[in-house]
Amino acid sequence: MPSAIINTGTHPKLLWPGIQAIWGQVYDQHPTEYTDLFDVDSSSRAYEEDVQIVGPGLATIKPEGKPGSFLGEAQGGVTRYTHVPYSLGYIVTHEELSDNLYEEVSMRRAKANAFSMAQTVEHVAAFLYNNAHSTTYYTTWDGKAVCASDHVKVSGGTWSNTLTPSADLSEAALEDICIQMMDMTNDAGLKISVMPRSLHVATAEYFNANRILKSTLQSDTANNNINVLRVTNAFPEGIKVNHYFTVPGTWFVRTNVQNGLKFLWREKPSLQQDNDFDTKNAKALSYMRFALGVTDPMALFSSNRP
Repeated sequence: MPSAIINTGTHPKLLWPGIQAIWGQVYDQHPTEYTDLFDVDSSSRAYEEDVQIVGPGLATIKPEGKPGSFLGEAQGGVTRYTHVPYSLGYIVTHEELSDNLYEEVSMRRAKANAFSMAQTVEHVAAFLYNNAHSTTYYTTWDGKAVCASDHVKVSGGTWSNTLTPSADLSEAALEDICIQMMDMTNDAGLKISVMPRSLHVATAEYFNANRILKSTLQSDTANNNINVLRVTNAFPEGIKVNHYFTVPGTWFVRTNVQNGLKFLWREKPSLQQDNDFDTKNAKALSYMRFALGVTDPMALFSSNRP
């Protein structure tokens, strides 16, 4: 790793004229992708909490002349979002600033710092997806992995937001996971409308995903049948490729369920600069604070294919 203090010995070539190009500090960035993975909002507290409320089930027959039935509510899972701070900076000696002949290097340092901060957000956001089938780093309120076959219902029983058995990305697999969503019930056992919104894949599955969803006829078959997924617009928000997914075969489907995957900004990235009086060193430090997680795991379905 480069030294935290940039001095005249860090890049001595920049103290001499005759350099045609300086490269490696800044590259083009991918468009922002973490906003495809989470519902992004802001926060004004050290932490935020979401609380599940379970309502009544089906109505019962009321016998003539008899009182009706009354059902109350119950508190379910509680999800806490605690903000985590991140920072990154650099220190430049007074001598390096004075002797460096290439002003563009100094100007690019702030851009390189911003590049790193943006990449940090993307990596942290994708980390939840990369570990969605494990309880090592993230769990939902019931102690299960984000995508699990045995999520707990407050009223009893379990439900699943992962394809079992898991399957490679295909037309049939997408139909199966859509059917699984359409059969969902809430904690009281009532049918609810859980529908797919978008398909999320790693770069290795990007072209395959496009063939499956955008072909006029069924993909990879001689059958002269329509592509039902395309005709019904099963995934209205389309395909979202994520360059930070590290498990190439695993794919995800975000649903229309509200209060699901949340990304909360407490403090957006900012850059502050100052100087040391005794050393005359220039300092720059970027800082940000945010939290992310899952309130309602019905917001995300997946197939775990390493």
